[in-house]
Amino acid sequence: MNNKAILISATLLLVLVASAAPARPQASVGLIGQSDQLYTGRADLAKAKAALAKLEEALAAKEDAYAAYWRMSRVEYWIGDHTADGDAKKKIFQQGIEHAKKAIELGPGKVEGHFWLGVNYGVYGEAKGVLKSLSLVKPIKEEMRRVLEIDPAYDRGGADRILGRVYHEVPGIAGGSEKKSLEHLLKAVEFGPRVGLNLLYLSDTYISLDRIDDARKALETILTMEPMSDLLPETAEERDQARAKLERKPFKKK
Repeated sequence: MNNKAILISATLLLVLVASAAPARPQASVGLIGQSDQLYTGRADLAKAKAALAKLEEALAAKEDAYAAYWRMSRVEYWIGDHTADGDAKKKIFQQGIEHAKKAIELGPGKVEGHFWLGVNYGVYGEAKGVLKSLSLVKPIKEEMRRVLEIDPAYDRGGADRILGRVYHEVPGIAGGSEKKSLEHLLKAVEFGPRVGLNLLYLSDTYISLDRIDDARKALETILTMEPMSDLLPETAEERDQARAKLERKPFKKK
């Protein structure tokens, strides 16, 4: 047998051995990874709650506590935002606040804990009522300042989005400013031009500034832009909100 024939025979033998060998099992994604997979289906609130339960299991199993805590805060924001009962909503946001604080204790120089703490402060304040929550304005601003220091692009302009909303919602006498709101929201749109919430908030600020055409363009962009693959549930809801806004004053034709 010549060298070429030997080489071909050896190659065939390797192929046969490889095909007969049992497949290696895939590495486990872990409980945090399983939670992330469930979170992608968060449009179904049961899956969001299951994602939270997986994170609780992850803590008990001694997986990465920092990663688990900030994700818990994120999921609790989502669950609370989709909870109708006011008291239950506030309790869930309070849990989100506590879990974000625990994340910050473990990773004070990391961005996620600071961001989700500020977010949960904000929605907790909304649930209580703006005038009852003015004491939260300073800590929200402080957390967003830390986010801007660490990673200004995080969550596609998340810190500027939150700051823009705070300056819009807070009365002028308490530090609100539509001018500052616009500055932050335009920056947020630079980081996240296809984030519907950036554009929804921007439209509200434009309306307050009597820039109705600009507000309409922002809302119409939400309806026509290509959704981002990781924001499909959010974009679907934001499109509903954009359509509803366009049917009301000051857009509705007389």
